[in-house]
Amino acid sequence: MILILKSGVTQEQIDHVIERVESMGFAAHLSRGTYRTIIGIIGDEDKTRVAPLRAIAGVADVLPVLPPYKLASREAHPQDSVIQVGSTSVGGGHLAMIAGPCSVEEPERMDRIADSIKASGANILRGGAFKPRTSPYAFQGLGEEGLKILRATGDRYQLPVVTEVTDPRNVALIADYADMLQIGARNMQNFVLLTEVGRTSKPVLLKRGMSATVSDLLMCAEYILSQGNSQVVLCERGVRGFDSATRNLFDVAAVALVKQLSHLPIIVDPSHATGRPDLIPACALAGLAAGADGVHIEVHDCPEEAKSDGPQALLPEQYHELMQQMKAVASVLHKQVAA
Repeated sequence: MILILKSGVTQEQIDHVIERVESMGFAAHLSRGTYRTIIGIIGDEDKTRVAPLRAIAGVADVLPVLPPYKLASREAHPQDSVIQVGSTSVGGGHLAMIAGPCSVEEPERMDRIADSIKASGANILRGGAFKPRTSPYAFQGLGEEGLKILRATGDRYQLPVVTEVTDPRNVALIADYADMLQIGARNMQNFVLLTEVGRTSKPVLLKRGMSATVSDLLMCAEYILSQGNSQVVLCERGVRGFDSATRNLFDVAAVALVKQLSHLPIIVDPSHATGRPDLIPACALAGLAAGADGVHIEVHDCPEEAKSDGPQALLPEQYHELMQQMKAVASVLHKQVAA
């Protein structure tokens, strides 16, 4: 940790800062520059983060030397992590192609959609059984019945399944059915929920919050990792922007940044990022080009009848065409879409 002292700091204040730092059990190293005086602190990094260093008289700023997300950082784990979701590998050159409807619907429809996406090359089936909706009057999902439908469909087509968990009380129930637990954007900083999924043995898909920084996302991943669950896949799904032309602002640069900062795989979700089927293909390909470890896309065979988010879903034939393009990009990048 580095303390940057205020401009014009007196010797008396410097001595006081050093005294306070040492009284907390840390070693202090003074360095005087032409314009700034700084004090380096050596000691238990976890303790330095919680110590009230900024409150000491004469201190202008406190800068960490290492990122606060120790377990998620690339310093702690230089090699890319590869997460196993059922029979599908994610990361390390293996791409997760997640597809399916926003909400789990009747078995016949789920069967048609799963059949089409599997034929196109998708390797994970998605569908929400519990839906956090902006309006309390909107469709909230089929609950446990939806989980049963999703599980049966995934088994029929030999596809691992991912579904969202919205309540800590439902973690055990959903873990009984799903191969992967999704934490949605609205719950990214639900720390109780993060702790609960961190105590499971299931892989976790953690979506970036609508107003969250990349650092916020990695700190939330740290909550899960700190509980002993190392199987975390991050997801860039767009953040709040000022332009109403798209549902969210697709931050493709975040993908490249995360690949530098963390060993965890990261995928992109252009469906939620744009809310527009006509923009999904370009954003999906851009995400892969930026280094994403997979693409999450909503697919529905009749969007006008979808129980939720129909306007942003691709038709099966559109998804098939996009999959051919994504496979071509993957080949150029020396990555593979696991069958």
